[in-house]
Amino acid sequence: MATSAEPTGVSRRGFLTRVGATGGAGAMFATMGALGLAPSAEARTRFAFQPPQESDFRLRGRAAAKIVVLGAGVAGLATAYELGKAGYRVTVLEAQDRVGGRNRTLRGGDRLTETGGETQRVGFGDGTYMNAGPARIAQWMTTMDYCRELGVPLEVFTNENAQAYLYNESAGMKSPVRWRTAKADVYGYISELLAKATDQGALNERLTATDKERLLSFLSGFGAIGAKTDGYAYKGSDRRGFTVDPGAGDVEGTILGPPPSLSDVLASGVGRYFSFEFGYSQAMLMFQPVGGMDAIPRALAKAVGPDRIRTGAKVTEITNLAAGVRIQYEAAGRTRVLEADYCIATLPPQVLAKIPHNLGAAVQSALGTPVPVSTGKIGLEYRNRWWETEEKIYGGITNTDLDLSTIWYPSYDYHGRSGLVVGYYNFGAQADTYAKMGHAGRLARALDQGAKIHGDRYRKGLASSASIAWIRQPHIEGGWVGWPSRGAEYKLLNQPQGNVYYAGDWLSYEIAWQHGSFESARKVVTELHQRVLKG
Repeated sequence: MATSAEPTGVSRRGFLTRVGATGGAGAMFATMGALGLAPSAEARTRFAFQPPQESDFRLRGRAAAKIVVLGAGVAGLATAYELGKAGYRVTVLEAQDRVGGRNRTLRGGDRLTETGGETQRVGFGDGTYMNAGPARIAQWMTTMDYCRELGVPLEVFTNENAQAYLYNESAGMKSPVRWRTAKADVYGYISELLAKATDQGALNERLTATDKERLLSFLSGFGAIGAKTDGYAYKGSDRRGFTVDPGAGDVEGTILGPPPSLSDVLASGVGRYFSFEFGYSQAMLMFQPVGGMDAIPRALAKAVGPDRIRTGAKVTEITNLAAGVRIQYEAAGRTRVLEADYCIATLPPQVLAKIPHNLGAAVQSALGTPVPVSTGKIGLEYRNRWWETEEKIYGGITNTDLDLSTIWYPSYDYHGRSGLVVGYYNFGAQADTYAKMGHAGRLARALDQGAKIHGDRYRKGLASSASIAWIRQPHIEGGWVGWPSRGAEYKLLNQPQGNVYYAGDWLSYEIAWQHGSFESARKVVTELHQRVLKG
């Protein structure tokens, strides 16, 4: 059916050619937007992302623009990949000798060098790996779309496990408690208190008699509390777990003893962890690429084409020109220059802030505004999977108030002969504590802290280990950044500065997630493509 903008009996291509001939590229682009053939500002809010296509340029009778992308992390590779679909001549400059940026999977044979000079040689066995950077993907994230499009196979990542532990040493806890046990007690006591308050009329101004009945019915199941005749008391249930699991014959199972008092449960502080699993970006199900998260940048790099990616190329100057950009960089001991129509800078802002440019004081101030966040991990490879055989933990995360913050159990290779536990994944000041140490110091501290959860077995049977402090990673210098506010500086860098664009998770509302990198890349690709088509 013809649209109101397209006369009947005329093909869209012919119609657009006439518009372009009479009204110029701007008129043609506006008409393409009205026909749904080109992305407009309105379309970006109404419709899903539409990648640029080579056909977008055929009507104009000339080639796409020349683009230089700074950084071969997820944002940079995604930008190059999408622009490549339309025939843009893209060159990616990457200072490191690999692609992926913070998406890094450590395997046996890898070398990990930090600022300060220490180099680790990773000794993990075959098939064992640690996702040193991003490690999980929520179902709703754009990252899932790229995994589908690029053919990256996925498996479930267990982000929350009832068998894992909670431990708050500062609250006086003498031993860790299973997640399921802590949740049963918190939910049980909260349900008891709310049921009593409801029954005693404390909520009469808010609830009708029918509402009260329905709420009490809900609380009975939610908290496994007693009936009204029992004062709605929480006395524990099999939700807390068993000391002897149910079996056959007369083995009914032995439920864990009575719960601690309400006062002790509140004092333990374990309830503060439950909001984690409700987070939009953390709720199960979550996923990970089979064999390691770096399958994503490897697939992107393959699609972009290795001839378009220059590794070992450190950018030393960015110059915005009247009709293009000039990028100076060092590679193989030589200073080189690359000119292009546009530049898309996807390096971390703390790195970009150190590169000389002519974009003005406001841009420089904006690049210096976000604050790098320190984060780190250690991978502990054990000769046997004792967490599965002895503690029945298959994936998931133990949360603590120790400086290791969290312990992660592997969500792959179940029942394998060996396996890798992430002995800490911590942030901020806790990560800084470990970053100041060499690997030997990190390992010793991580084992001492982890033994508070798992006992002496945590120190035994260790085959190898490797740790990373992202604040000490050259050309990256942080796990992610935090904005004091998304004010003028954030808005400035989300706009082109002359012929220079910026992209990355740090310019999104999902900082630290690959989703943010993909979304930022798509935004910039759409805006740049719109600009080029308008001519």
